[in-house]
Amino acid sequence: MLGEEWLECRAGRGVVGDRFFDFGQNSKGQITLFAAEVHEALMAAFGLDLDPSVYRRNVVTVGVDLNALIGMEFCLQGVRFAGVEECRPCHWMNQVCAPGAEEILRGRGGLRARILDDGTLRVGLAHLS
Repeated sequence: MLGEEWLECRAGRGVVGDRFFDFGQNSKGQITLFAAEVHEALMAAFGLDLDPSVYRRNVVTVGVDLNALIGMEFCLQGVRFAGVEECRPCHWMNQVCAPGAEEILRGRGGLRARILDDGTLRVGLAHLS
């Protein structure tokens, strides 16, 4: 999970150690992704310096339009995923960031995806394919 050196992804099950692991074979959010650019914008808007782990997303991306992956299959570090839907922000964001964070994150809350292949994601730069 975020903060670790790697994530073990299990097809149809989720991320090993995540609170939603084995939540359901067809769970929409077996893995969640969040854009570093959105985090930076939120931190600037509120004058905060928080770790991206506050959003409870598994993977932080750089330079990726996550909403464009909804309904698409994509590959990251050799592991295939299917983008399902926006990971909509909730009131939790107002508590861990600042009041109003939920509203700013609407439409930019990240991506919920299904894991299609077993594999390991490692911390570091990787390109989507």
